[in-house]
Amino acid sequence: MRWSDVLNDPSLRNLPYKIELDEHGRILMSPASNRHGIQQAKLVRLLAQMLHDGEIATECSIGTHLGVRVADVVWMSSAFLVKYGELTPYPQAPELCIEILSPSNSPREMEEKIRLYLGYGAHEVWIVDVEGTITLYGPEGKREQSVIAGVGIPAGL
Repeated sequence: MRWSDVLNDPSLRNLPYKIELDEHGRILMSPASNRHGIQQAKLVRLLAQMLHDGEIATECSIGTHLGVRVADVVWMSSAFLVKYGELTPYPQAPELCIEILSPSNSPREMEEKIRLYLGYGAHEVWIVDVEGTITLYGPEGKREQSVIAGVGIPAGL
């Protein structure tokens, strides 16, 4: 299955799941929760306060060699938007990709997403745990301060 098949399949619309594809074209689904949605909204508000030249998006699809991954929240620069517009999925990760952990996420899955996003061009990845604590990552590993936002990030959402 390709991402365009997922987007055009009426049976996959309005499901209460986040949908991704693995490297074999198989659908991966994780359940959505209200906590997850609330944390997405808080992140959007936080990014809107910190970053002004670019766009924020939720549920952003990124094509990788391991399939299509969908970041919970992203920030993309104006230059990124000029280059890729509304292409779906993006062939490159936006500069900032954020994942909100769900109880079903494994540490291995999150490590893979961090590597994929950074390997596909993200400058920074944030992981938000179930308590709302944000951990930042760059190509060098964990970071104490955001290079995208140029400031420390609040301890929690």
